[in-house]
Amino acid sequence: MASSEFAKRARATRQPGAPKAGAVKRVLVAADMAKDGVRECQRELLPWLRERVEKVELVEDISAFVAARAQRSKAASETDLPDLVVVLGGDGAILGAVRAFADAPRPTLGINFGRVGFLASTPESDWREALLGVLAGEGIVEPRMRLEAQIVSPDGAQMRAVALNEVLLARGAAPGMLTISVAVDGDWVADYRADGLIFATPSGSTAHSLSAGGPILFPSMLGVIVTPMSPQGLSYRPIVLHPDSSIELRLKEASGSVLVAVDGQAFHPLHHDDIVRVRRHPIAYPLLAWAKLDPYRRLRDRLGWNQTRYRGDGE
Repeated sequence: MASSEFAKRARATRQPGAPKAGAVKRVLVAADMAKDGVRECQRELLPWLRERVEKVELVEDISAFVAARAQRSKAASETDLPDLVVVLGGDGAILGAVRAFADAPRPTLGINFGRVGFLASTPESDWREALLGVLAGEGIVEPRMRLEAQIVSPDGAQMRAVALNEVLLARGAAPGMLTISVAVDGDWVADYRADGLIFATPSGSTAHSLSAGGPILFPSMLGVIVTPMSPQGLSYRPIVLHPDSSIELRLKEASGSVLVAVDGQAFHPLHHDDIVRVRRHPIAYPLLAWAKLDPYRRLRDRLGWNQTRYRGDGE
């Protein structure tokens, strides 16, 4: 897609930002009750919030909440919205909340109870301080670039999904590699022969793409990472495309079933002659960060870089 076309789409939509002081009246708390400590935290957090805002709603089954919102029309999904979403859990719970509000992004603060927590950035012990800052209008927005994936079948049928982390084309249970042809802005790039291809946002650069050897991009950056999974040729390397690139994929060879997955969720089987188009979504998702959490500390803590710090004599 040309940059001018993307700019038109972005101007036609409203980019959500951080709540202003006193603007948060309704809060939705999405809690992953399977995580240790979440149930105890929500028992303290809910009454604490109810003393400060007009309405607090608790969602205990995030998957069911996502499925229920998916059944609503686009117009219905954009009404009766919370001013703030607070997620208790890990990055999986954040991805669920983002899917639930894909068409109407809401400022979202993640309280981390997971093992990693690149998206759910606020430590569990600091939820009061972080929420006080957000309610006072001091929330820091990290606008997260998203991707649109569209599958077009030969009969004209189309399916669409929105990704915060990545769009993945991968083989199913059958052994054997895939051959996927990739074109960018109408120019043929290569026919990748690999177990799959990952198209990741900067947010997704620390997810599956990183495991497959892709680079880490700072969350505020813009770009699309193309990372082959276990490629046959050693010369295949991850590349970073311009964020406004229009990417077209065609499946050329496969020994078995092939799936398109979005943010770790199976989306649709891919057949020969199907076309997959990937492009930037015009609305970034407004994740909120805790003001006192250094973004580089997040990398050090999550990736274990603290263990590699040099300590000179006298330290």
